[in-house]
Amino acid sequence: MERRKRGDSEGKNKPKASTGKEFVYLEAFLFSHHTQITRSLIQDINIEPPLLEENKAVDQGVTSESVKYFLDNLDRIGQLNYIPSKQDILFARKATKGIVEHDFVIKKIPFKMVDVGGQRSQRQKWFQCFDGITSILFMASSSEYDQVLMEDRRTNRLVESMNIFETIVNNKLFLNVSIILFLNKTDLLVEKIRTADIRKNFPEFRGDPRRLEDVQAFLVQLFSRKRRNRGKPLFHHFTTAVDTENIRFVFHAVKDTILQENLKDIMLQ
Repeated sequence: MERRKRGDSEGKNKPKASTGKEFVYLEAFLFSHHTQITRSLIQDINIEPPLLEENKAVDQGVTSESVKYFLDNLDRIGQLNYIPSKQDILFARKATKGIVEHDFVIKKIPFKMVDVGGQRSQRQKWFQCFDGITSILFMASSSEYDQVLMEDRRTNRLVESMNIFETIVNNKLFLNVSIILFLNKTDLLVEKIRTADIRKNFPEFRGDPRRLEDVQAFLVQLFSRKRRNRGKPLFHHFTTAVDTENIRFVFHAVKDTILQENLKDIMLQ
């Protein structure tokens, strides 16, 4: 058997080390290739029925709305020169687990925001971070009146949110804490009322189920009725978390509310 020369084994036949730039390009190429395959599967007539079921799963709360968003945008995100937009980044959000603190300063005023996970398994951790707070921003989805929890696939999501709200708003620890209700996902609510009659899940609704203002007013009433102290104001805002302009406007309004309520407390002391 003929022996190889040392140069053959150590020279031209030796694979070259990949540079970081080549690796990034390869990663982008594979991502683009995979999105093309996914898009082809979606366009296949045999794959269409499961996708319709997927949309139903989104409506029922089993699947995240982000899945539908990215599937609808496969053509764009599959490009080799794809750069995530602000909207893409917002839809790539994930559920908060544990306790996350954010410190920031606005016009020389320091703020500390404590974000707590809303899942049932996370709620036992809440009260350990409620000491010394001045405001509670309670966020609930306005579009989930016909959806169920992922934890048990039975409990209505809006009912669950109202029950949690009732526990917090009537807690003696928060008698002097301003509570601001965020009814989020207004964009999805606008779409939802066209196809899902709120009276099916809340028969006490008396307005026009296709009229946004009627549905929003009803949602505020549902949460407001959970308060034992009706004399305490309930500040509320309808928001769309993926709409940066809407959130910027609401944030400034909330900031002013917090400062005004804190000023009242200082003057009463």
